[in-house]
Amino acid sequence: MKLLLTSGGVTNASIHAALVELLGKPVSECRALCIPTAQHGHPWCTPESAWRFVAGHSPAPMTDLGWASVGLLELLALPHRPRDRWEAWVRAADVLLVDGGDAAFLTHWLRQSGLADLLPELEGTVWVGVSAGSMALTPRIGSQFLSWPGTDGDDRGLGLVDVSIFPHLNYPDFPDNRMANAKAWAAQIGGPAYALDDQSALRIVDGVTEVISEGEWRAFP
Repeated sequence: MKLLLTSGGVTNASIHAALVELLGKPVSECRALCIPTAQHGHPWCTPESAWRFVAGHSPAPMTDLGWASVGLLELLALPHRPRDRWEAWVRAADVLLVDGGDAAFLTHWLRQSGLADLLPELEGTVWVGVSAGSMALTPRIGSQFLSWPGTDGDDRGLGLVDVSIFPHLNYPDFPDNRMANAKAWAAQIGGPAYALDDQSALRIVDGVTEVISEGEWRAFP
């Protein structure tokens, strides 16, 4: 897959340009599927916040970018549907828009639904994650970001990329998301990692990571 792993969505012209480059055609010609599943695992999320993401009223610009079409893919429903049916929907999409919430919950349902097994086959598809929607693909999430009781302390992501992400750096409403805590998080992760503010993202194609930013970020070796 081609990956655009954001902290706060498609929030500026640089991230938008990176998205269009990954798509290879205008947004207006692309079919999108949005995945709100991570919201259901986080105590701060509500039915209203999930609706805002799906309806294009989220603070993180994702579904409201002018796509040719936007469909809803709820991972919790996939185990109860014929795989060939939902797999056809996924393969027909140009882009998967994956919302934030609890990254461990999202990782669990990516595995349980079977979508995790399909992702490596989607060579032409673009994955656009916001916050947990980005973190779920990484090797480790970090204990600081575990809120779903079902994790039992397991902070492993899918490991489809080789870097981890500390999102929402210096976000005003998240007082714990400061650089000092990002440094402590990175030391715990013990591998390549990035702290990103909401004006920053990672573009990852064929294992090559590029920072796209109009804000603040830091790489941890």
